[in-house]
Amino acid sequence: MFPLGTVLFPELPLLLHVFEPRYRALVRDCLESDHEFGVVLITRGSEVGGGDQRASVGTVARIEGARPLPDGRWVLATRGRQRISVLGWLPDDPYPCAMVRTDAEPPPPEPGSRPQQAWSSDMQRAESAVRRCRALLSELGRSSALPPDLALDEDPVSAAWQLCGLSPVTAFDAQRLLEVEDIAQRMRLLMMFMDQLSDDLTRILGEAGS
Repeated sequence: MFPLGTVLFPELPLLLHVFEPRYRALVRDCLESDHEFGVVLITRGSEVGGGDQRASVGTVARIEGARPLPDGRWVLATRGRQRISVLGWLPDDPYPCAMVRTDAEPPPPEPGSRPQQAWSSDMQRAESAVRRCRALLSELGRSSALPPDLALDEDPVSAAWQLCGLSPVTAFDAQRLLEVEDIAQRMRLLMMFMDQLSDDLTRILGEAGS
């Protein structure tokens, strides 16, 4: 397990700079086995040194590229695979380990069904909300707007995770999105976060222009 100060969503990339000796050992062991480890959010404490508190839901990360540095550090290119729930933590020896359960993603509604039509509408509204917030942040010089021609994945599950990854949310709100099992509920929660942020950003822009 690799506790971090960020949330990894399934199917999205994550670059890591590994410098602590315990995580160097983790990388070596993973490269000698299945190239996978678990990522969970540190809810309190630091990434360095241990003694942190960790979220109980995380994501399996698969190493897609690994570059060793001369001093023993590693640069990793990883990608999230699927959600996991931590059933119990084991001693951090030589690095954090846990017993976990794989959490299967519920399938989306059948194409053409009424639930699927409602879900598709939620997806479109969530995408519009994310675009709106990114555009407002761009006006404030805090982020870049999303390209107009950006296309989400055709697979609805992948598209939902993409939207989560593109959204300007805090690590704790990202964790809440990760923990939601149902895709439609996840999109509705994302819209709630974006609507709240949009209101705040609009007020800030109005105050800056007055």
